[in-house]
Amino acid sequence: MEIKDNSRFKASLGRWARFIVWTLVFGLLALWTRSWWWLLPVPLAFDLFITRWLPWYFWRKWKNKTLRTLMDWVDAIVFALVAVYFVFLLFFQNYQIPSSSLEKSLLVGDFLIVNKASYGPRMPMTPLSFPLAQHTMPLVGGKSYIEKPQWPYRRIAGLGRVQRGDIVVFNFPTGDTVALNMQNPDYYSICYSLMQERQMSRAQAAEYVHGHPEIFGQIIWRPVDRRENYVKRCVGLPGDSLQIIDNQVYVNGKALQDAPGVQYNYFVQTRGGQISEKQFEQWGISRDDRLILAENSALTPLLGFTRDEGGRRQVIYHFPATAEVLERIRRASNIQEVKIEKAQIGDYSLGGYVFPLDERVSWTRDDFGPLWIPAKGATIELNGQNEILYGRAIRTYEGHSLEQRDGQYFLDGEPATTYTFSMDYYWMMGDNRHNSADSRYWGFVPEDHIVGRPMLVWLSLNKDKTWLHGKIRWNRFFKKAR
Repeated sequence: MEIKDNSRFKASLGRWARFIVWTLVFGLLALWTRSWWWLLPVPLAFDLFITRWLPWYFWRKWKNKTLRTLMDWVDAIVFALVAVYFVFLLFFQNYQIPSSSLEKSLLVGDFLIVNKASYGPRMPMTPLSFPLAQHTMPLVGGKSYIEKPQWPYRRIAGLGRVQRGDIVVFNFPTGDTVALNMQNPDYYSICYSLMQERQMSRAQAAEYVHGHPEIFGQIIWRPVDRRENYVKRCVGLPGDSLQIIDNQVYVNGKALQDAPGVQYNYFVQTRGGQISEKQFEQWGISRDDRLILAENSALTPLLGFTRDEGGRRQVIYHFPATAEVLERIRRASNIQEVKIEKAQIGDYSLGGYVFPLDERVSWTRDDFGPLWIPAKGATIELNGQNEILYGRAIRTYEGHSLEQRDGQYFLDGEPATTYTFSMDYYWMMGDNRHNSADSRYWGFVPEDHIVGRPMLVWLSLNKDKTWLHGKIRWNRFFKKAR
C-alpha cells in the first residue's frame, strides 16, 4: 500500500513540476510582452496537470486500439503546430526569395530563416488567423484571417534597431489594397498609370479598376501584418536625407557605397550571333533575366548602337550585371558595345512612374529626390509639397484625416499648420537596382511593417536546373544573409 501511494506521490510531483514550468513560461512571456493575455492559459495548465476535471485524454479509454493510436498522433501534431506557431510568432519565420530584386546577395530559390528578435518581435495585429498562413488559406484559397478585431501596433524589445545596410523583411506598405489578378505593379501604380495614359482622374481610375474584375480580379483590403512579405536592403534611416543622381545613392550628402551584389540592367550588342549558354553561366545570368531585343522594338532606334559594314544591326541582349561581371562582359571577344538602361519618364517598366506618383514631381528611378525620411517625434510644416510627399504616411500609416479647405489644413478636423510623426520610417532598395520594386516606387516603410532580419539560407534551389543536374545549390547551405 505504501508503494502504491509513493508512486502516486511521485506522479503528482511530476505534474506539479510541469505545471510550475509552464506557469513560469507564460509568466515570463507576460512580463516580456507587457501583455497579461499570456496568463490566460495558466488555469488550463493547472487543470491539465493537476485537477484534470476536463477529459483531456478521453480517447485513451476507447477500446479500439487503432483509434487510440490515431488520436495520440493527432494530439502530438496539434501540440507541435501550437509550439511552432508561437516560435514563428515571436522568434523565427521561414521566408522564400520569390524574385531577383536582391541578386546577387540573395538568389531566387533561397529559403531563409528570419530572426524576428533582431528588431523585436511584433505582437499580432490581426490575432484571429490560421496558423502559419500569411494571408491566404493553403490548398483551398480565400482569406486566412478575420479582419476584426485589430489590435494596436506593439513591438517587444529586441536585440537592436534597423541599421543602414541591413537586409530586412517587412510587410509591403502599399499592399493594403490588392487587385488579386494583377499584384505587380501594385494597385496604386495601376491607378496612376491609368490616370496618365487615359487622362483619367484618380477617382475615375479607381472606379475603372473596381469595375473590371475580369482584368484586375477582386479588389481586397489587407491589414498591416497580413500584407505580402518583402525583403530589401535598408539604405535610408529615420531622419536621413536621400537623393539618387545617375543611379548613385547619396545619404545626407555623401555617396553611399554599393553592396558587392548591386547590379544594373544593360543593353549588350554582340559582334555577330548569340551569346552561348556557357558564357551566361560563367557570368551568373539566369535564363529569366536574359532578353533578346526584337529588331522592330521601339527601343532599338533609341539605343544608338553602331551597325556593321553591311548596315546590319547585330543581336542586342538585355540583362542585369554587377560591376565585376560588367568588366568581364566588356572584355569578351564577341561583345561589341554595352549601354546602361536609362529610365524613361512615363514608362513604368523603365522606372518612369515612381513615388510619390504625382505629375508635379518629375523624379525617376535613376534620378530621385532629394527626400527627407520621417523620424518619430520630428515635425514638418503642412503645405502642398509636404502633403504630396508625406500625405500617405499621415493618413494611411498613422491613421489621421488630413484635408485642405480654403488654404487651411485640417488634421482630424482641427486647424493645423504642422504635423509631428509618431513612427520611424525607412527607405528600402533592392540590390538588383533596375529590377526591384522598392521604395523608389512606393515610398517609405513604417516601423510597424518591419518583420525581422534574415539570418541564414537553409536551402537554395536553382530554378534553371534539374534535380539531377545542380538543382540544389549546396554551396549556399547555412550561408549568412547579408
